[in-house]
Amino acid sequence: MIFLDGVYLPVEDAPPVFRQVSAPTATELAALMQQIAARIGRVLEQRGLIERDLENAWLATQGEGGPLDDLIGHSITYWIAVGPRTGQKLFTLQTVPARAEEAEQQGDHRSAANAGGFSLHAGLDIEPHQRAKLERLCCYVSRPPMAEERLALSASGQVRYQPKTPYRDGTTHIVLEPLDLMARFAALVPPPRMHLTRYHGVFAPHSQLRLGDAGASGHG
Repeated sequence: MIFLDGVYLPVEDAPPVFRQVSAPTATELAALMQQIAARIGRVLEQRGLIERDLENAWLATQGEGGPLDDLIGHSITYWIAVGPRTGQKLFTLQTVPARAEEAEQQGDHRSAANAGGFSLHAGLDIEPHQRAKLERLCCYVSRPPMAEERLALSASGQVRYQPKTPYRDGTTHIVLEPLDLMARFAALVPPPRMHLTRYHGVFAPHSQLRLGDAGASGHG
């Protein structure tokens, strides 16, 4: 998501005024991440895609609902959805040492927060004149879910995927059966007629702050 570093305030009989706000503090970011994780988890639980787990906030799938819901639930929770190992955890390769909690806390992490398996990073800002930087950010936000150059086929016929950076536990590769990889791609297919790009606030097509008069354009 791309957000404004501020808000537009309505002014009577005049264009809205933009007021810049300061970056969130680490405490504010952590509180926001907790709220986001709780709300997303609650919605997924209500839809039957996952269920609450005592040790890990949102991990176990319920296995109810339609076939696509089942694929989505397994994809969210890193369980295998199809094939002879259905219901088991994904196989991973850990080829580097796990990072200790102390190492995670070193450096400036005020712009990142983690909660319940979700992560939020808000450490990139762009000035109005930095159009090339804004374009790179837009391309990054709209990137595909998987980088093809990091996919490889093993000698045994399994698909090996290398994340951009090692996970905290030292995982450098994820190994999947081809059918399970296809199932995860299927879980990403959006429902029919679902908007893939959404505009909010002043950028929304029918925002009162942008309409102005009857001839105003509604494009974001």
